[in-house]
Amino acid sequence: MLQPEHHHDDSPPVVGILAEFDGPVTLKAAATGLRQVGYAKFEAYSPYPVHGLYEVMGRKRTTLPRLVLAGGITGCLVALLLQWWTNAIDYPYWISGKPLFSLPANIPITFELLILLGALAAFGGVMVFCNLPQLYHPIFGCVKFRQSSTDTFFLAVDADDPRFDETATADLLRSLGAESSELYRQPRTVKRIPGMIPATAALVAALALLPPLWIAQVRYARKTSPRIHPILDMDFQPKYLPQQYSPLFKDTRDMRPRVAGAVSVDAIIGHVHLLRGEVDSPPADTFPMPVTSEMMLRGRRRYDIFCTTCHGLAGDGDGITSQLAFEREEPKWVKPLSLHDQPVLGQPVGQLYQTITHGIRTMPSYRSQIPVEDRWAIVLYVRALQRSRNATMDDVPGELKKHLKSIEQSDAGIPNAKP
Repeated sequence: MLQPEHHHDDSPPVVGILAEFDGPVTLKAAATGLRQVGYAKFEAYSPYPVHGLYEVMGRKRTTLPRLVLAGGITGCLVALLLQWWTNAIDYPYWISGKPLFSLPANIPITFELLILLGALAAFGGVMVFCNLPQLYHPIFGCVKFRQSSTDTFFLAVDADDPRFDETATADLLRSLGAESSELYRQPRTVKRIPGMIPATAALVAALALLPPLWIAQVRYARKTSPRIHPILDMDFQPKYLPQQYSPLFKDTRDMRPRVAGAVSVDAIIGHVHLLRGEVDSPPADTFPMPVTSEMMLRGRRRYDIFCTTCHGLAGDGDGITSQLAFEREEPKWVKPLSLHDQPVLGQPVGQLYQTITHGIRTMPSYRSQIPVEDRWAIVLYVRALQRSRNATMDDVPGELKKHLKSIEQSDAGIPNAKP
């Protein structure tokens, strides 16, 4: 027969009663019976989750998912607003006409902060809702409760429940299938902080002051010896100083004489007209190679690749990059010159070549991207574009003149005109 423990008046107050059950079925049935009778403050302990136990105990759904959702939404909004403010308002980044704020570019940081605040909300919510950290509970004084995480099932009825009575509650638990019951009491202990904890905290605080004090001393005090280098970066490079010994070479000298025949990367060797676009210093008026139709076609393809984005297909300075820059009102964008303006028309071909090679104003140098022969081919095609605005019938090849005349007659409505 299950009987609660009897205690004298000077015994510690009762916190609750712990009942042991032989399995999850009887545990669930006992929880149902307790709720039907009217008990509300009781808890179940099981070594593994029992399906349906949460519902029969009358527990409300936790607000933790809503808290995690709120944390994730907060992280998302904070990340987006922070990136928008820093990159588009406080310190705008003007990069090749790109928008100051673009959602896809800001997704990685937004995702990371969403996950971070959601995880912090989940962790903090569990700590708050479960009253953690709780280093001790009176139920830990029950010897059998140590088996709650292995193979035993328990119901603990809180003494604060309005229907709690030591004898009646024990009898009820017995009728519901409990194998044993045990009262657990509030231990009469004095809450005293161990002496080692304040001493340890003081020691940690003192040690935490040492790094900033050492940094201040190193920063502001005069030194007669070299500074300490915990990271050997660019201060100590593997290199030879003048007049040092080197075992790598036969003469043991680290200062090597010049290699015979070596020249500078920018040195012009050979055809100055071809490489610099000059003839006796001033820009050349002629091409350094024969002009052919193949060269013209090559120049058109290279022009379409490198030049049309700014200068446009016809050379009017209305390329797609320039159009986007004006649509977005880029403050630092300068419209490219039209290749048909008089200052550009009057430039010799050598000067056009030098502009492609070295760049001008906001136009960068294309020396590393376009080979020498392709630069001259682009210049030839630019000359063809310029000529196309002021061409006459004399500039048209003979085999195409008849075709053009037939088209003119057809447009004028002359009969018997062959296309």
